[in-house]
Amino acid sequence: MSGISVSRPGGACALAFSIGISMALASCAGPVRTSTLTPLDPAVVAMYAPVENEPFRIPAADIRKVEPRYYRQRVPTPIHIGAAPGTIVVDPSNRFLYLVEDGGTSMRYGIGVGRQGFSWTGDATIKSKQEWPKWFPPAEMIARDPAAAPYANGMEGGLDNPLGARALYLYQGDKDTLYRLHGTPDASSIGRAVSSGCIRLLNQDIIDLYNRVPLGTKVIVLGGPETLPPQDTFQSVAGGPGANQPI
Repeated sequence: MSGISVSRPGGACALAFSIGISMALASCAGPVRTSTLTPLDPAVVAMYAPVENEPFRIPAADIRKVEPRYYRQRVPTPIHIGAAPGTIVVDPSNRFLYLVEDGGTSMRYGIGVGRQGFSWTGDATIKSKQEWPKWFPPAEMIARDPAAAPYANGMEGGLDNPLGARALYLYQGDKDTLYRLHGTPDASSIGRAVSSGCIRLLNQDIIDLYNRVPLGTKVIVLGGPETLPPQDTFQSVAGGPGANQPI
């Protein structure tokens, strides 16, 4: 674990306390958003394979539930991003997160966006990075859901923790924005506006991002509409030679 400790690292990123049950049901009955007849790119399968060298074994991501445009990939930096290399730009409306690189490219990650993902925009700085972070249910959740009460002092990191394998904490000066970039095992939520939470990436992707960015990284969160419907249909992604390659 590295970075500055935070007293309430769960912040505004509150997920339904029944997330474990919901995800289990989704894995059995959730929509498969890619064709089961379409062969998967071996590079993509390898990118989202199980992660063994962690305190908790991370299962392979069910990438058939993720539209291919949301797979981690290097792309030409879009004009509307307009940020310096080394900057993270979150585009909630399009469900993408960009890590801007030198040479006109960016590493792009698919994200899931919750209510809090649309409630805050602006510039911030990563002042804390946590591996397998502790999560604190907010007081209103504890009040309405007795099952959350045992976690008033925090839920330890693990596969059932709503913050996933990693979390990046955004600050403006010394003020915690309560805005998090964090992991999730729920592949069906990537590319969608989910019911609650901040910005979620697949656990494999948040680990990749975590390893690429240091403390002090600038983060720009673009504005977006307050509510957006789930995106369940495919859209083509334009790009020149070498674009949209999984990394």
